[in-house]
Amino acid sequence: MDLRLPDELIALFGTSGTDEAEAVQGVGAQGVQVAQGVGVGAGGIDAGARTADRAPAPSAASSADDLLDNVSDWGPATTSAGVFQLVPVRVERDLPLISRWMNDPAVAAFWELAGADDVTQTHLRDQIDGDGRSVPCLGVLDGTPMSYWEVYRADLDALARHYPARPHDTGLHLLIGGVADRGRGLGTSLLRAVADLVLDHRAACARVIAEPDLRNTPSVSAFLSAGFRFAAEVDLPDKRAALMVRDRALRAVL
Repeated sequence: MDLRLPDELIALFGTSGTDEAEAVQGVGAQGVQVAQGVGVGAGGIDAGARTADRAPAPSAASSADDLLDNVSDWGPATTSAGVFQLVPVRVERDLPLISRWMNDPAVAAFWELAGADDVTQTHLRDQIDGDGRSVPCLGVLDGTPMSYWEVYRADLDALARHYPARPHDTGLHLLIGGVADRGRGLGTSLLRAVADLVLDHRAACARVIAEPDLRNTPSVSAFLSAGFRFAAEVDLPDKRAALMVRDRALRAVL
C-alpha cells in the first residue's frame, strides 16, 4: 500500500501551516467530499458524502483544466439507456431543478441540502468559484437533465486524509433526480459510463473513487455492478462508508 502523499496535496497542506508529517498522519482511515451520502436506497442513487472539512486551497491558483482535464469537453457517451453527457452546472440556469431534487426526502436523507434555494446555491458556488478541484454537473440523458454529479479530485480533497490516496484519484458523487428513473438499473449504467469517461479523458488517473454509506446496500450493489470493487470500510466524519474503487487496470475485466 503506497501511503506517499501526492506533491499537490503536500503543497496544499504546507501553505496552511500544516507540515508534511501532520498530513501523512491523517492518511489511512478514509472519507466523497462535497455532498452527502452515495446511495440508491428507496430514493435511488444519490452519490457521495459531503465532507464537512474540505481541504484548504492550494497556495498557487490552479485552473480547472489543470485539475480535472476539462470536464466540459468530455462529450457524450452511449449507454444502454441512451446518449448521456455531463454538462457543467450554471447556477442561473440549473439552481431551481437541482434544489428541487435536493428537497426530495429520499435525496435529502443522504445529501443534507434540503431547504431554500440558497442552501443548494451555496453548495454549488463553493465548487464553481473554487480552484477547480470539484466540478458540479447535470447528467443529461437523451437531451433531458435527470441527474446531478460531482466529479472531483479525491487526492486533493479532505477525503484523502482518510484513505491511502494516489495522485489524480478522481471521485464521483451522484443523485438520480426523478423517482421514475430510480430502482431500474439506470444508476449502474450511468456510473459505468461516467467512470469510463473519467478514465478515457484523464490519462493520469488510475482509479475512480466513491464512498457510499455502508448501510446503503442497494448503492454498494450498483457500484459493484458498474465495475467498482469494494476496497475497505472507512470511518468518515458523518458516516461509515464503503470505499469503492474502479481501477483502470481492471476496467476490461469488471
